[in-house]
Amino acid sequence: MTSMPKRVPIPRNGVDYRGTVVLAPMVRSGELPSRLLAIQYGADLVWGPETVDRALIGTTRHHNPHTQTIDFTRLPSNGSRIPKQDQKESLIYRLHPTREQGLLIFQIGTSSPTLAVQAAKLVAGDVAGIDVNAGCPKPFSTSGGMGAALLKTPDLLASILEALVKEVGEVWEIGISVKIRLLDTPEETEALVRRLCGTGITGLTIHCRTTPMRPRERALREQLGMIARVCRETGVACLMNGDVEDRDQALQLIQKFGVDGAMIATKAEANPSCFRAKAEGGLLPWREVTREYIKAALEVENRWGNTKFLLGQLMPGKAPEYKKVAGSKTYVEVCEILNLEGLLDQARDVDGRLGLAARQIKAIEKAKSNQSARAAGQNPARIRSSPSETRHLLAERGVGITPALAMGS
Repeated sequence: MTSMPKRVPIPRNGVDYRGTVVLAPMVRSGELPSRLLAIQYGADLVWGPETVDRALIGTTRHHNPHTQTIDFTRLPSNGSRIPKQDQKESLIYRLHPTREQGLLIFQIGTSSPTLAVQAAKLVAGDVAGIDVNAGCPKPFSTSGGMGAALLKTPDLLASILEALVKEVGEVWEIGISVKIRLLDTPEETEALVRRLCGTGITGLTIHCRTTPMRPRERALREQLGMIARVCRETGVACLMNGDVEDRDQALQLIQKFGVDGAMIATKAEANPSCFRAKAEGGLLPWREVTREYIKAALEVENRWGNTKFLLGQLMPGKAPEYKKVAGSKTYVEVCEILNLEGLLDQARDVDGRLGLAARQIKAIEKAKSNQSARAAGQNPARIRSSPSETRHLLAERGVGITPALAMGS
């Protein structure tokens, strides 16, 4: 009689990563509309973008009546000790309590057990799990001892996971997991995986690249079998990440390497219908996907800059509308360019609430003023903006924003 494989118990409010094909955590491509679209097309779970602990600490949780979302906001940290009375709060994190219920994993950037716990407690009641980012190789993460830098401090990484398991996972009854990269040798990787699997986590994701490797370099899968075996021995679910293109390929890789699930990253950024099996029709045309993305972005009033970035990923560069969309400044503009007449009324409302229409009018007036100045023989560059306007423009570009807030945005 064969014995059942060991499994770490899944908490009452948590989720089992086994048998799943999920959306990977991506800083700009993991915001709410992208996650909702991935779910719509069949993603079993979705990871939110890495959010730094210090960015979340100090936020206030709100229910947004316009979008029906849960928003975590705070006053911007721009060097002013005394905030203005009418100062607008910055949105740090937004989730949908019904459409993402039981499906959202919050990924945290941290290098401190204390701060990790403090931040995770704020969102624990709204998510299905907390995942620690120990794989991001970007300097903005590693310079603070976070991300892939934690691979060099395994004791610290283990202490962060243990603290989260005890003080957050057990209290809110959700799972704690970690995402790592390959180390220089299989022996080092195995030792780290064994160490982390002993902290009480329910899941471990292995990005099949070493820290110095870039996304364009082929993923290394030679160690996957070993990593899956170690996770299986300890009862921890094992997900793989790296060059996973669609659901069908993900299921084949799961079977081939004995892992429990797979993450899709860049392919989902380009076309989230990659979560559809070929038997269900597979990839959808970019126009259909783009329409659905804009619809989701309008429903949750997504920040225009993020929406515009994602449209640049979803649309092929050779599309005749591509350059026009790249130059657009409002939701109304992009709906007109893509002939989405049915979304125009909603786009006008959202532009108004986000202040995009007023900003466009201001830009037009400025352009007219510059033209008048040129006609009069003046140099528009010499015409100075008021101090308050200058400060506003700087804040829009992120000048004066703390690194923690900038990463969480």
